[in-house]
Amino acid sequence: MNNGITHDFTGMTFVITGGTRGIGATTSELAASYGANVVVSGTNADAGAEVVAKIAANGGSAAFVACDVTEADQVMDLMASAADTFGGIDVLLNNAGVHESALTSTLSIEELDIDVWDRVLAVNLRGPWLCSKFAVPFLRRSERNPSIINTGSTGSLLGFPGSLAYGASKGGLKLLTKNLAVELARYGIRANCVCPGATETDMVADYLAAAEDQDAARRSMTATHLIPRIGRPDEIAHALCFLASEQACFVNGVDWLVDGGALAWRGANA
Repeated sequence: MNNGITHDFTGMTFVITGGTRGIGATTSELAASYGANVVVSGTNADAGAEVVAKIAANGGSAAFVACDVTEADQVMDLMASAADTFGGIDVLLNNAGVHESALTSTLSIEELDIDVWDRVLAVNLRGPWLCSKFAVPFLRRSERNPSIINTGSTGSLLGFPGSLAYGASKGGLKLLTKNLAVELARYGIRANCVCPGATETDMVADYLAAAEDQDAARRSMTATHLIPRIGRPDEIAHALCFLASEQACFVNGVDWLVDGGALAWRGANA
């Protein structure tokens, strides 16, 4: 999986929310391959157990902790459990996220249910804030280049059809990242955000399933990519692991596009 790239995460502890599938699961496996102890978190215990078992089968160290990132008590328990199990926390990856198309097929502003809006904002913005809040006391004690990494989106930077709640939440996450970087710099804790383009994940599958013309929707996702295909989870995972590494120790407060070049020009031929 590491394709010749190497980082030394030996003895470091990563907490990865949304770690049971897609980008989160792939990053959990990649970080473990570099020696990290990985706390895989999510709401699906069976999926979490599968990721942990895969890491263990490859000689890595991991544990699953169930957590709904919108619930403060569960987030506090997640961080305490991670620290108790592995002796601290060095990296928090706020990867848990949801798009409204996973919750409803009515996406226009007139039809979108208020509860759906609230749930998307809760998972995508309240969740990273809560996780950061309760991870910071542990990150402050880390001597291993501690950082918070948020999984944003190209939707952090521009609008997309049927993405009112998702776009608002990811735009907020971009600025939460920058404010965390400012506030936590005094403790030596970095905060960065990776903004993937369209990537082969369940979230993208849900978005496509909600489209009237799925083929057209997929074409529109990749039409602006200068690399003319959809992204792979491992390509995003490598970027996330880089930001956690010593090689990125001078990188702070960034929103890093990993989008196949889409926002370099955004759609002259779309």
